[in-house]
Amino acid sequence: MLRIIDARTAEAAPAVPARRAPTRVEAHAPGRDATALRVLLVADLLVRALELDGTPVWAVLTGAEDGARLRKDAAALGIRPFEDGDAAGRGPGTGQGVRVVGEGEGGGLPDVATVAVAPVDPAEPSLADPDALRLALLERHHHARVELGAAALDEARDTLARWRRAVADWARHPSRPVPNDVRDRLRAAWEDDLDAPGVLRVLRAVESDPGLADGARFEICAYADRFLGLHLTRDVGTAY
Repeated sequence: MLRIIDARTAEAAPAVPARRAPTRVEAHAPGRDATALRVLLVADLLVRALELDGTPVWAVLTGAEDGARLRKDAAALGIRPFEDGDAAGRGPGTGQGVRVVGEGEGGGLPDVATVAVAPVDPAEPSLADPDALRLALLERHHHARVELGAAALDEARDTLARWRRAVADWARHPSRPVPNDVRDRLRAAWEDDLDAPGVLRVLRAVESDPGLADGARFEICAYADRFLGLHLTRDVGTAY
């Protein structure tokens, strides 16, 4: 079961309702900077993890000072659209709510589990390569501050290029199912407080595991990318 660390109590709390009623995921991002964008990214990961678990989700954005700009930047990072929660209210039929906010932000709702997201430096990162930016943000757990220097972005860009080349090559081999132990490790990572770095560690192990067939490597990456959103299969069919 997906669990998050609730910033209100500093303890693990379920993000999935007891019944399969929709979970309301609220990204509260009042700023216009990289930290606000990271709040939306973490909310996007939460939505993806819930959907992989079979839980219906209603995703909303609240508090945005410049909603149009934030939504445009979020779309560039592969974050799916969030409804305007300020206008939509709490909504009918939701079984549970999870709020994603910037670290140290006050004014939380007492009855809503809250995920706190650490800051990003610099406040205005380059969006020239949004996929590399997304990976650089995912490399650090959302409770940890991120320093988006040139070296971090260059490393993310190189990693993405290597993985996409490898995935395109593995796609040429006969398909094999995702091994149960690998599937379990991936799910255990993202169900443990959205541990994106843990998911990335599994992929790095898969990349070099001599016991895996290339067709299985492809299916593993495609499955993990449903959570990561890094377009790892983008270059399938491309000749390198």
